[in-house]
Amino acid sequence: MSGFSEGIPMSGTTRGIGFALLAFAIYSGHDAIIKILGANYSAFQLVWFTVLMSFPLTSVILIRDTRPGTLRPVHPWWMLVRTLASVVAAGCGFYAFSVLPLADVYAILFATPLLITVLSIPILGEKVRLRRWLAVLVGLAGVAVVLQPGKSELSMGHFAAMGGAACGALASVIVRKIGREERNVVMLIYPLIANFVLMGGLMALPGNFAEVPLPHMGGFFAVAALSTVAMLLMIAAYSNAEAALIAPMQYSQILWATFYGWLLFNELPGMNTAAGSVLIIGSGLYIVFRESRPGSASIQPVLRTRNRTGTPAALRVGPLMRMISTRAKTVAGSPGTRRNA
Repeated sequence: MSGFSEGIPMSGTTRGIGFALLAFAIYSGHDAIIKILGANYSAFQLVWFTVLMSFPLTSVILIRDTRPGTLRPVHPWWMLVRTLASVVAAGCGFYAFSVLPLADVYAILFATPLLITVLSIPILGEKVRLRRWLAVLVGLAGVAVVLQPGKSELSMGHFAAMGGAACGALASVIVRKIGREERNVVMLIYPLIANFVLMGGLMALPGNFAEVPLPHMGGFFAVAALSTVAMLLMIAAYSNAEAALIAPMQYSQILWATFYGWLLFNELPGMNTAAGSVLIIGSGLYIVFRESRPGSASIQPVLRTRNRTGTPAALRVGPLMRMISTRAKTVAGSPGTRRNA
């Protein structure tokens, strides 16, 4: 009995999986609030206010970068494409969550790993063999099952979700291409500022701005806060467990989407969404499995993608983890630290 009173120690892997599940649960709450706010505000205003609310905390995080250099990118054109892709992904994601059932949006966004696999060929020079191509085709067939082209009319929300998945995949692949040569703070700050400036300009156009009462302002703050908390939990998850174990945890969001859809919006996934999700998730899991096999370290574009589409207020997990690691090494190697060791 005394052994039980002491509790069962959790391994690092178990903690990592727990952190990831909690992070994706929080992301789902974040998306449910976006859907609620989306009934009254444009996607441009949603993104702009969310980024505005996140600036104090993200600024504190960014100024802790210890790597010397300027804010001028080493690869300006790639950085421009990646920044624009991030902005479009954020706007599309917020709009899709505003107008579509949560489960439908997740099903489409789950295709992002498939698109990363495809885009890694021309951008990264990766070689995708037959089995992964078959997995991609199965996953894209799942997207077609969700959308049901020809049987139901596709809305702007569906196109926005597809655009968010495609632009999110593009931004992720570019990060893999240039991330090692760019300062982490440069990788983090450009999309944040671009979202603030570009979404602010679009919000100023007629019909895109509405007055925000105080309770709704609390909702915008909650979205920013939840995205930041989920980001920190994802850092903890990847610090404790292998990427191959963390990446599949994103699919738990379909359960939360079903729950929030039923509880808040009187929505339940249709048979097409359920069937398509099975195909998309299955193909995504297979790609993760293939990339995690021994000897495949050079072909891991999906496993090395650690961010989620549609969270413009959250900093990218990969560059932020590298920045934290660099700072830790700098502090550990400082003369004062060595004397005190």
